[in-house]
Amino acid sequence: MSKTKLEYIWLDGYKPTANLRSKTKIEENFSGKLKDCPMWSFDGSSTRQAKGGFSDCLLKPVAIYPDPSRKNGYLVMNEVLNADGTHHESNARATIDDNNDDFWFGFEQEYFIMDSKTQLPLGFPVGGYPGPQGMYYCSVGGRNTHGRDFVEEHADLCIAAGLNFEGINQEVASGQWEFQLFAKGAKKAGDEIWIARYLLDRLTEQYGYYIDYHPKPIKGDWNGSGMHANFSNEVLRTCGSKEVYETICEAFRPVTKEHIAVYGEFNDQRLTGEHETQSIHEFSYGVSDRGASIRIPIITVEKGWKGWLEDRRPASNGDPYKIASRIIKTVKTANVVALTT
Repeated sequence: MSKTKLEYIWLDGYKPTANLRSKTKIEENFSGKLKDCPMWSFDGSSTRQAKGGFSDCLLKPVAIYPDPSRKNGYLVMNEVLNADGTHHESNARATIDDNNDDFWFGFEQEYFIMDSKTQLPLGFPVGGYPGPQGMYYCSVGGRNTHGRDFVEEHADLCIAAGLNFEGINQEVASGQWEFQLFAKGAKKAGDEIWIARYLLDRLTEQYGYYIDYHPKPIKGDWNGSGMHANFSNEVLRTCGSKEVYETICEAFRPVTKEHIAVYGEFNDQRLTGEHETQSIHEFSYGVSDRGASIRIPIITVEKGWKGWLEDRRPASNGDPYKIASRIIKTVKTANVVALTT
């Protein structure tokens, strides 16, 4: 009789930035299939999701991946439900209107690796600063590259877990890195970002590090951290029309505040109009423009206006479920039917 470790992972009720939570369930003769993951429960009063007098919340398994660090283990992503089976208010995944997986998302997750002893990014000396930005981006060599072993191990874990992991690179600031994930389907894309973050955070326990997802952890002339959202639907992938692209981009303008509201806490410290960002108070779009709110990739234009868009505003600590949900809602308001028929 075999026993399997199922790591049930969910998001807590902290606002405005949720945290990952997890606990292990032991199952006998488990099939490895999502349909055989039972519902479970947890103490919502300890995660700001329920009152102590009626504290049970339910965990509904929605995605499963092999756990690359455990023998006979799986990572199980969950939605949080109320005790009566309705969606908990913290359950942003349930708000995504993409049941047919028409929307494809590629997220670029930036983050800082922090030394737990110094509480500074890797490469930052105590009481001072490393050399200025310029030599860290996509660098090689011990003088400018910090944390490669850790980042490589995280990439291996994500690939072994079956995530659609697409790449890694050191970013513009010392100790700042990025990984990219892509999925056909907004819910799946969100699931995979959260599982990748879980693996990243768990790995820090072995290194004496922690991950800082704050969009501007180092003040001054240092780049902040974002989670650029590359997205498309069938219209964007096939329309072949500059006018359609501009119509969809314009649909974002009147709901700028609604997007910023779900794009991550402290994002005003990052979206200043400097360091490859547009001001949080402005909205713009442009071809190959990394200083715009939405960038139209040059590849999309070269392919005859068939491709995707990149919303550069989401912060590194943003919830991919909330971000995808809001983007989909806005794109669906764009009146492009007449332009594509």
